[in-house]
Amino acid sequence: MHERTLDHLKHSHDFSLKNERGERRTQYVLILTAITMVAEIVAGTVFGSMALLADGWHMATHVAAFLITIYAYRYARRHAKNKAYTFGTGKVGVLGGFASAVALAVVAFVMVIDSIQRLIDPQVIQFNAAIGVAVIGLLVNFISAFLLKEDHHHGHAHDHGHDHNLEAAYMHVLADALTSLLAIVALLSGKYFGLNWLDPMMGIVGAVIITRWSYGLLKQTSPILLDGSVDEKYRLAIKDSIEKDADNRVSDIHIWKVSANHYAAIISLVTHDPKPTEHYKDLLAGFQQLSHITVEVYECADEVCEI
Repeated sequence: MHERTLDHLKHSHDFSLKNERGERRTQYVLILTAITMVAEIVAGTVFGSMALLADGWHMATHVAAFLITIYAYRYARRHAKNKAYTFGTGKVGVLGGFASAVALAVVAFVMVIDSIQRLIDPQVIQFNAAIGVAVIGLLVNFISAFLLKEDHHHGHAHDHGHDHNLEAAYMHVLADALTSLLAIVALLSGKYFGLNWLDPMMGIVGAVIITRWSYGLLKQTSPILLDGSVDEKYRLAIKDSIEKDADNRVSDIHIWKVSANHYAAIISLVTHDPKPTEHYKDLLAGFQQLSHITVEVYECADEVCEI
């Protein structure tokens, strides 16, 4: 009976970031990476190159990461209006980015272990075959990076937000390109100058850089998943916008992220002159990051409390 009249009072809970272009291009990168992975594993087995085998299985972790990215996009889209999720699926992409960052850390750890083992027990390398396949891998990574970087910027401009899911996929491509580049440098040094120890050393250098990338992505995504609050200056500005109107005093305020780019807020205030909640929401109209606002208004009688 009242559904039609209440529609304008209902909140939208669809905070998921729409990036169909990014999802499509991630699929292209997944296919390229999977083909290269199979080629490196087969070539490593045929030519007896542990370096190629290691890089092939290393690329398998990136294939898994791209699958996570694509799954996160589809899951967020499919369940965007599912009432089982209180504030929608805006954090699914952030969770995908977090999971991929953990995968990056695992890759770095495995690289360090493998590199240390090779320093202790050097392996015989068929340089020509290894260099050839590594160059092909690097070219594939450049193409993949171009696809994801172009869309990474396109997504930011289009949605005015941060796509941690796509950023994680881009980080994996960069990590793979870095390891391929370092491997080529090490292989060339080993072939022409006999510096075989550079191969495992480059692996350690690459692992350190990848660890830093992983840490940066974890640092971005963790506060969102843990309902981290807004910046203190932003919170105080919100509070000030309400309190400078009439004799309002904010008694309680909670602000947290419901996606990478949207905040929800619950604000309780007391005042001698209560107004409709829409009045207080209008005071916050300039804070565009606030996508879901709940306001509680309490009348403060003189004999009950002092403002």
